[in-house]
Amino acid sequence: MTSQSRLSTSVLLTCAAIGVATGVLQVAAGVISVPVSATLPILYGLVLGVHVLPGVIAQELLRAPWVALITHFVAALVASAMTPPWIGRYIGTALLIGGLQELVAATSRYKQWQPWRFFLSAVIVGAVIAVAIWFAADVTRFPLWGQIVYVALFIAGPVAWTAIGLAIGRALRRAGVPRRVRS
Repeated sequence: MTSQSRLSTSVLLTCAAIGVATGVLQVAAGVISVPVSATLPILYGLVLGVHVLPGVIAQELLRAPWVALITHFVAALVASAMTPPWIGRYIGTALLIGGLQELVAATSRYKQWQPWRFFLSAVIVGAVIAVAIWFAADVTRFPLWGQIVYVALFIAGPVAWTAIGLAIGRALRRAGVPRRVRS
């Protein structure tokens, strides 16, 4: 690592590994999102929540600036390579979610890594996506109870996937990945 470099090679490689694994998961979520949207659209938020995983795992494991955004970008490139027509969706989602995760972490100057901080980020991500999807998917076509459940699941999805990401990040840390983290 040079004196001007902010992220070590090991951190970047760790982000890449997490990005590849979560990029494959995003493709799987994309595949099942089509039938879910067609048959049970109210559950779409639970499926879409998987997109928080790259940043959650990277931030929990590495606890450094920029790792969420870098990992999301790698995941988006992997998912785009497998599903080229969706490149815009994957890159846009990576920038949106990774950017929000970085913004929440930056507000504490990258010093708060307790679970509440990750869950706050998940709620913010879920709310932002729910608002965007509200208009794109014409959620008003559902009865009022359906609209409420739809939005609630867009928040619950990222929260649930955040819990999974935190567990994965902790498990990787206990396993010694990475042995030495430098930011």
